[in-house]
Amino acid sequence: MQQVKKRLKRIKERVKEAALKAGRNPEDIKVVAVSKTHSLDKIKQVSQAGIISFGESRVQELRDKYETMPHLDWHMIGHLQRNKVKYLARMKNCKLIHSVDSLRLAKKIEDRAQKADRQMNVLIQVNIAKDKNKYGLAPEKINDFLTKVATLDYLQVKGLMTLVPYVDDPEEVRPYFRELRELFTEIKARQISGIKMKELSMGMTNDFEIAIEEGATIVRIGRGIFGARDYK
Repeated sequence: MQQVKKRLKRIKERVKEAALKAGRNPEDIKVVAVSKTHSLDKIKQVSQAGIISFGESRVQELRDKYETMPHLDWHMIGHLQRNKVKYLARMKNCKLIHSVDSLRLAKKIEDRAQKADRQMNVLIQVNIAKDKNKYGLAPEKINDFLTKVATLDYLQVKGLMTLVPYVDDPEEVRPYFRELRELFTEIKARQISGIKMKELSMGMTNDFEIAIEEGATIVRIGRGIFGARDYK
């Protein structure tokens, strides 16, 4: 527990330092603890240390953890298959889906949200680096995509998300974060009816400070909080 508190304290300090360096309010940045593969005991320790938002990459693992800890705020941060959307729609505290990357997936979320009589908040995943190994829409396709999903009633677009390549020097990915922020700002300025640009989810343990400097409102931290993953 002491190790968790120590790591979390350091993460919060780094978030604050990065925010202040960029002239931003540290309170405007949400830390989502990436809890995939980690035990319920570790998640409990992190929540007791002050984090309430947790991110999972696989729906089945999220379902299992949600059953035990439904009071926490859960985020789906991994690639989402259409046939798994129904499970997320049943979780009232599934606060945000970060990885909408196709119109078919958006329409499936709309359908399941309507059946559950609830709004489901999502981020559009943008493949800003045009990495063939990552999911997400190409930046040049975002405007057309938003026009189509803006008409949906139960799916609410809240912003954008990206995954950037892992590199030793995080300064190398700054241009990607900057490009996504510029796209975010451009969309926000257009004031598209039915589309809200409130959240910019980018940055992980290796590069979150650069992401914050470039405008991230959500950072996804796994190793920096939990330590090495539990592969059991």
